[in-house]
Amino acid sequence: MLGIFKKGLAHPPQELNSPHPLKTAATREPKFPREILEDFLASHQSSSGNAFSVSFEDGALLAYARPQKSYSVHQRLFCGLDDIYCIFRGSLNNLSSLIKQYGLSKGTDEAMFVIEAYRTLRDRGPYPADQVLKDLDGDYGFVLYDGKAETIFTASGAEEGVRLFWGIAADGSLVISDNLEVVKSSCAKSFAPFPAGCMFHSEHGLMSFEHPRSKVKAMPRIDSEGVMCGANFKVDVQSKVHAMPRVGSEANWAIWGHSA
Repeated sequence: MLGIFKKGLAHPPQELNSPHPLKTAATREPKFPREILEDFLASHQSSSGNAFSVSFEDGALLAYARPQKSYSVHQRLFCGLDDIYCIFRGSLNNLSSLIKQYGLSKGTDEAMFVIEAYRTLRDRGPYPADQVLKDLDGDYGFVLYDGKAETIFTASGAEEGVRLFWGIAADGSLVISDNLEVVKSSCAKSFAPFPAGCMFHSEHGLMSFEHPRSKVKAMPRIDSEGVMCGANFKVDVQSKVHAMPRVGSEANWAIWGHSA
């Protein structure tokens, strides 16, 4: 999976973008979105033959490649519904019960479910966002883009069975993928693992859904060359977020706004 979102759209943590090191012959330069996409599609051309991308006028881009194996514990799914698009990696052990809870059809897969759960949060907000993700039992990571609202929603399960990575491209765009080499080669020194048990919303920032009352802090990463390389984001259990009560549909994401 691959998601690229322009600088003015994504608003990732500032600590993810490392200072540019002094250039040497071995210095790797970050890539621009078009080159990142071309490299991603080319790398999957021979293996699956079914890689494709979806671009949006506002500067968002999603790319998907079908898995090489017909069956895998960590399945890869793509779904688009009502201008909401989701790439999902992994599986949910309790998908059947979630389908019943949300009143969805039996044929709903994990990517479809994430879209429906997101729409419920966006439009009605009967539960806090962290509670919705806590209810997901399984190994997973997903990237969702809402074309109407022009917002990004991504999360990684607490078990770390599926890992996501994110970084900053040459033009400041946010890059998200489940492939470390894609992000590492695209973002030079400005990349990091996406923290497990956390969720990111482009308007409300990064927070832990496992510990929603605790702040997520950036810890600088130093590579083998002694150069700053993005940041690891860790939950600080000693710090507390004081959330305000939600009021009305416009405050569906209010709990998020007090953690960023």
